[in-house]
Amino acid sequence: MSITDNSTTCIRILCRKLQFPRNQPNLLWLIGSPFFPHLTIVSTIHCTHKLASTPLSPDFSKESDDIRTLLPRGFEVIGALIVVENGSESEKYAGEAVSATHELRKLLACADRDLIGAVADLNEGTVRYYVSISGDLARLESVADVVHENQPEKYIWETGCLLSCELPIKLPVYCSIDNPKDVDESFFRATDAIADTLRSERITFVIESLNEESTQVPKPVALRGVELNSSDAKTPLCSYFSTKNRDQMSFSSVEEYADKIQVNVLLNGSDIASKSTAPIAGYFPSPGRARLLVVEYKLAVICYAAKDLSLTNAVSDLIIPGLVDQLHSMKNKLLPNLSLQHPQLHPYHFCPPGFLHPITVIYDLSYGETEMKQVEVRKSMHLRLGLPFDRPLLRFVNAVNLSAAKDNARNNSVRKGPSLLKDVHLGIPASGVSGGLVSLVQGSYDYHHYLQDGIDDSGWGCAYRSLQTIISWFKLQHYTSVDVPSHREIQQTLVEIGDKESSFTGSREWIGAIELSFVLDKLLDVSCKVMNVRSGSELPEKCRELALHFENQGTPVMIGGGVLAYTLLGVDYNDVSGDCAFLILDPHYTGNDDLKKIVNGGWCGWKKAVDNKGKHFFLHDKFYNLLLPQRPNMV
Repeated sequence: MSITDNSTTCIRILCRKLQFPRNQPNLLWLIGSPFFPHLTIVSTIHCTHKLASTPLSPDFSKESDDIRTLLPRGFEVIGALIVVENGSESEKYAGEAVSATHELRKLLACADRDLIGAVADLNEGTVRYYVSISGDLARLESVADVVHENQPEKYIWETGCLLSCELPIKLPVYCSIDNPKDVDESFFRATDAIADTLRSERITFVIESLNEESTQVPKPVALRGVELNSSDAKTPLCSYFSTKNRDQMSFSSVEEYADKIQVNVLLNGSDIASKSTAPIAGYFPSPGRARLLVVEYKLAVICYAAKDLSLTNAVSDLIIPGLVDQLHSMKNKLLPNLSLQHPQLHPYHFCPPGFLHPITVIYDLSYGETEMKQVEVRKSMHLRLGLPFDRPLLRFVNAVNLSAAKDNARNNSVRKGPSLLKDVHLGIPASGVSGGLVSLVQGSYDYHHYLQDGIDDSGWGCAYRSLQTIISWFKLQHYTSVDVPSHREIQQTLVEIGDKESSFTGSREWIGAIELSFVLDKLLDVSCKVMNVRSGSELPEKCRELALHFENQGTPVMIGGGVLAYTLLGVDYNDVSGDCAFLILDPHYTGNDDLKKIVNGGWCGWKKAVDNKGKHFFLHDKFYNLLLPQRPNMV
């Protein structure tokens, strides 16, 4: 193998950070798209199926099966990254990475293209890149020019769009009672017949926009199967359905910023005869005793397409192969248990943190979401995607929802009654700490404060409101489906566990950090740490510990002391000078949910222990208890 240096070749990296494990040798697949300039890395996924002989030898058959299900059409494996302890033989490892990519792409039926071989050196903390031009395994070029895109989401969704297609299928399979093994062959034939039908001229595809917010939705486009096989077919480009104004977008989620196109599948069940004929009934006797087994498929695929791709090619090259791939993936999962109670398979699409594109996971709904069988599937997916194992990121409720109507229904179901302000700390003025490190709550929460829900709790309900904000965080992060409890429900919980007498229910008695910990344990099975501070003057000394909490746990903190309770959302701390500030969400606010009024009034903002006028925010003659909820260790 020859190695040459190519200073003109450039590798573009879109993912925020090239994720790879730093404690062991490993292999990761580099993901790109044929719609991007070559050598553009969108994401990385871990190789989890390996041969026992060596940790860097993939089981290509299992890897290809998984990746075929996981990646939407329009994204593909374009290289591999090998993580080693010593990169002195980086050229050798780069060759192995390119060779592994080549073998995997053959099984995935990908066309020839330039392949990337990357080597991460754990000792130096560096990554070296090599390229094999047009897949030539005998010749690698070293690449030094690596560019990180500043706005990768904008880059991806200005270039392309999402196509979505759902197709429920009921497949009748006749099973021989005398020869039960024949069911496998019958099932294979019936499934293959569906795949052939999807490619046939009897299918019509109706394509329409899912961008409901647009006032001028383009008219749907219908494509017949015969048109997909004709080189003369003239159809609009995918950009025909593009209605987004990206100059004003924040790129907060795929549902919001992607142009979305729905592809509906219609089957022509009648044939056109050259002349009129009488109806004919057919009788096909079974060669032996048989029973009817109806297998239900619920296909749901999403694809990524460049906006300058024709709708004809989008359907023929992306949607149909995607449906066929998913059909065969489900067939392989169903087959071992087909003669028994067959699994209830359902595809879900997710866009977990750190990923710029959706991925697809097929779950067996025969198992509950918390059953060990389902948990193990999620753990394996977290491993493959490099996700933390204490975050429920791939549960059903986290799935990408491309329908605006479903989005609204889902958002309204988060909380009974009027919607509350979320994440009111975003966009507030800076803390004023010079050279500090900001550590903030991770994720979303609702702002609960005095006088909401028709309850006059002014003067006694601040800790209840802080607890409601904390529970809303756990709910919005999908750790629980428990509704945010009312004051009375909180009191009843404390009575049920024996902490309070029955007369406490319906009272206006205060509660503190300890009571909040009891309620979180009872309702959410969430444990808490309690930080005791003898005086408000000592709170700045706890900033380092609080910063670690927000970085590692990321949950809102309740501060209770004297007659007041606050919700702490973050700290800004300079560990050299000791200067610090606390991001306080104040539950004592009694006005309407006007974000501008709340921020301008200081009800959510940075507070210094002593401000520039010498006023102390935390009282020196009062003790404080800080409640630090811990993330459940779950996926």
